[in-house]
Amino acid sequence: MGTRKIGNVGLPLMNIIKMKGVPILHQLHMEECLLRTSSDNWCIINDGTDKPNIVMGISGKPSELVEITPVIQDKIPVIRRFTGGGTVIVDDGTIFVSFICNKDDVPHVQPYPRPIMSWSSLLYSKVFHGVADFKLRENDYVFGVRKFGGNAQSITKNRWIHHTSFLWDYKTHNMSYLKLPKRAPEYRLARDHLDFICPIKDYLSRSDFISKTIDASATYFSLTSTQPPINLEFNPTSKLLTRVELEASAIKSL
Repeated sequence: MGTRKIGNVGLPLMNIIKMKGVPILHQLHMEECLLRTSSDNWCIINDGTDKPNIVMGISGKPSELVEITPVIQDKIPVIRRFTGGGTVIVDDGTIFVSFICNKDDVPHVQPYPRPIMSWSSLLYSKVFHGVADFKLRENDYVFGVRKFGGNAQSITKNRWIHHTSFLWDYKTHNMSYLKLPKRAPEYRLARDHLDFICPIKDYLSRSDFISKTIDASATYFSLTSTQPPINLEFNPTSKLLTRVELEASAIKSL
């Protein structure tokens, strides 16, 4: 397939990968490989994943974040990803957007979590301009006081990744697998999941959200559409937790 360039040719080049329904663990493996072995800028958009998965940050403790017994009974995969951030349950209603950048290609953004978050909020403010009351609140994207996007990052010497799980829609039952985290943002005010989150579908179609995200990215980069890399030779750190690991976490918490 040929490439399609979008944006100002004087801007740094970014490769756009558009995928649909790719398993989230495969996406995480791809992202870590591109972060650590590539010298290019990448934007990866995955429209939904194949089945429900719980994804935790690199330091997450399952017993504190998920309801272990129903997760095991219902065979919900639990993944520990290579980046920080909180815990989410993702499925075919989740849209994933990841930016992997050389710090020198975005020199006005200091390679630390808050400046990267601020930069990303400016990009997404273009996506949601005139659509809803979009804000960055602490580390979340919100409409008003309700969260629709959770973020995570990893920063290396010369590069960083900022990736987001966007709730285009969600299944109410799936939220019951998640515990109320001990460390929650202040604006949450101890609200349960269903009072805390909201879907993008009330404001934008899936296709409009994706196209607007690409258009906003073209403000900062010259974009080239490309295909996902194949045969990546890399030992990723994101992994699926075993039943034994989940049970051991539950026992430790007793």
